[in-house]
Amino acid sequence: MIQQTVTVTGEPTATTHQFRLTFPTSRHGAHTARHAAEGWLADQQDCPEVAASDEATATASLLIAELTANAALHGRVRGRHARLALTLTADALRVEVTDARGDRLPEPAPGGDGDGGCESGRGLLLVASLADAWGCEPHHPGGKTVWAECARRKPAPKGGA
Repeated sequence: MIQQTVTVTGEPTATTHQFRLTFPTSRHGAHTARHAAEGWLADQQDCPEVAASDEATATASLLIAELTANAALHGRVRGRHARLALTLTADALRVEVTDARGDRLPEPAPGGDGDGGCESGRGLLLVASLADAWGCEPHHPGGKTVWAECARRKPAPKGGA
């Protein structure tokens, strides 16, 4: 489901674009969710208030890929799906992935270099290096939401000016 919300306050109107999708916690489910989100982000490039640079779009794609893959690998509970949610404003993109495994919290690989012989955790180092902020919150009734935020940077004007 794709939802667009316009919030009006006493200040200039702010447009918030939202994308929500549930997906099975499998490799194929994570892959499908990532591609649907990338398509939605590409469609948002037509909206001048939220258009982003190619670099920002590539960063968003990497964050979405990593967080959905983590949910499929570490957040799997039989019969339960995960949820991908994107919130896009002129200032930031927030990526949230909710899964049913609240007992398995994300932890970056020890040592900080991703080369300590650990089987997992290196992807979170990528998330930490690409995102302006990231974290994990409990999700009732027993899951968790892992999120990452990136400040939006406007694309450079065409024509080399």
